[in-house]
This record gives sequence, structure tokens and C-alpha cells, in this order.
Amino acid sequence: MKCPFCDSTEIKVVDSRDDESRDAIRRRRECISCQHRFTTYERIEETPLTVIKRAGEREVFSRSKLLNGLLRACEKRPIETATLERLVDEIEAGLRNEFKTDVPSVEIGERALVKLKDLDKVAYVRFASVYRKFEDVEEFQRELAEL
Repeated sequence: MKCPFCDSTEIKVVDSRDDESRDAIRRRRECISCQHRFTTYERIEETPLTVIKRAGEREVFSRSKLLNGLLRACEKRPIETATLERLVDEIEAGLRNEFKTDVPSVEIGERALVKLKDLDKVAYVRFASVYRKFEDVEEFQRELAEL
């Protein structure tokens, strides 16, 4: 560890505690050379999940991409961002437990739909309309009827 202010390696830990999300350790550090204090976070490094898209391409799982999709679906709805972040945490944890490395994108979308269906019906329909790519009004109406 180097001091971000003077590049010294003489650093001491002043305080350690779990961060609010409980998935990291927050450490308050002080440089012995320049006396500046700074904060670091330690997290467990996990094997990245690879998403297998419908067309067969592969990309690294992105929490922010999933969260952004949920945020768009919940736009102008009475749902807090913290609630959606918890949903993303739950979805990611489930994927990591079940798939370990390669995850079909269909599985991510279906899990998001299940969570939204319980949370907010309007957000569910919005997400489903983009995710399921309805071809016509009848498909959309069938989905609404199922709700």
C-alpha cells in the first residue's frame, strides 16, 4: 500500500470496520511520512460471471447494467434506489450460487422479472416489454392478462 499523497509505504491502520453494505471492510489509514489520512475498502475478489447472450456472444456480468435496466423500468414509480440495489444483490448472489461462471442472459432477465412482479406491476410490465421484445399488441396484452 502506498500513500496517495506522497507515495510512502509507511502507513498505519487507524480504524477498521465493516462498511454499510457488509460486503467490505473499511479501513481508515494514516501515512506516517506526511500524516495524511485516507480510506480504503477491502472486498473479496470473486470470479467474474460471464453472460452468454441470446446470439451467443459473451460479456462480463455488469451489476450496473442490470441496475440501470431496473431503474428505467421503475422510473417515476415510488421505489427507492436502495431497494433496487438490494434486488440486484439478490439476483447476483443467486446467479453466483447456481452458475459459478457462465450465465445465460435469459436467466438474468427472468430473475429480474420475478423480483419486479412482486415489487411493482407497472415496473414489471415496462421491464417485460423491453426484455421480452413483444412483436405485437396481442403478445403484450397476453402478458398483461397473466398479471
